[in-house]
Amino acid sequence: MTVRDLIPRSFKKHLPVTHEDVNPFSLLQREMDSLFDRFYRTFDAGPLFEGNGGSFSPRIDVIEGEKEIKVTAELPGIDEKDVEVLLSGDSLTIRGEKKDEKESTGKNFYRSECSYGSFSRTIPLSEEINTDKVKAHYKKGVLTITLPRTAETLKNTKKIKVTGE
Repeated sequence: MTVRDLIPRSFKKHLPVTHEDVNPFSLLQREMDSLFDRFYRTFDAGPLFEGNGGSFSPRIDVIEGEKEIKVTAELPGIDEKDVEVLLSGDSLTIRGEKKDEKESTGKNFYRSECSYGSFSRTIPLSEEINTDKVKAHYKKGVLTITLPRTAETLKNTKKIKVTGE
């Protein structure tokens, strides 16, 4: 019996590419997260809010290039002034707060909606970063942080030849 035999048929057509997600428990966790996301989409707070005091967790991508690490965070509805980026030691922290207030009035009604949420994500960094050249750019709800590697880190990179049998 293999791990693939434990995966339900409905998941087999959607198998992820990475090896770590072949684990059936990871697939179950992803499906449960999706179930809760769909449930909370029915409320006015939207899919980002998880119902725990107005906090949410933005999508973050970390891409390692040869000379730099690029971190991209999707922060829809958050103003640039409400985002904070901290680099300390071997970690990068992104914090933010979303504030949304809407009012509408009509002949026979008054409606006021408020939604607030905050987040904090910390990304561990496994190598030295040139802190003087770190850049953060925010445009249309997407935060992009460029973390250049130090010259020493680049110099110590060694390509290993892979041989067959």
